[in-house]
Parts: sequence; C-alpha cells; structure tokens
Amino acid sequence: MAKTQLGARVDDEIKALAESRAKDRGQSLGDYIAGLVREDASGLRQRGLDAARRFLDEHQGLFDEAEEEDRRSRGAHAA
Repeated sequence: MAKTQLGARVDDEIKALAESRAKDRGQSLGDYIAGLVREDASGLRQRGLDAARRFLDEHQGLFDEAEEEDRRSRGAHAA
C-alpha cells in the first residue's frame, strides 16, 4: 500500500507519549497512529470503552469492597 506523509502539530508531551506507546507496542509512530485512526473509524475503540464502562458499572462495588478490606487489613496490623 502506498504511504503518504502527514504533518501534525502536537505538544511535546503528546509526541513523547505517542512515541512511547508505539515503542511499547513494537510499532513505528506512523503505524501506531494509523492503528488509532482505524480503531476510531471502525468504532472498535468506542465499543471497547463502552464495554469497559459497562464492566465497571456492574462490578465497581466489588473493587470498592476489596480496597476497603485492604485498608482495614493494613490498619489492623499497624502499631
């Protein structure tokens, strides 16, 4: 597939973050950005975010209980 060069202005922080995420995934910066655009255009990203929100809405109480229990356990052992 032919490639076209793009130019975009972003803050240094965003540039560093994008480069870091691309490196973490073993991708070039261009491939990483292309993947984000594809996910956004296909709705995959939004479906993932929606699924995560539904999961948290359904199970947040369990996480809260576990954190509270952890806090109580640590407090019980404090001298």
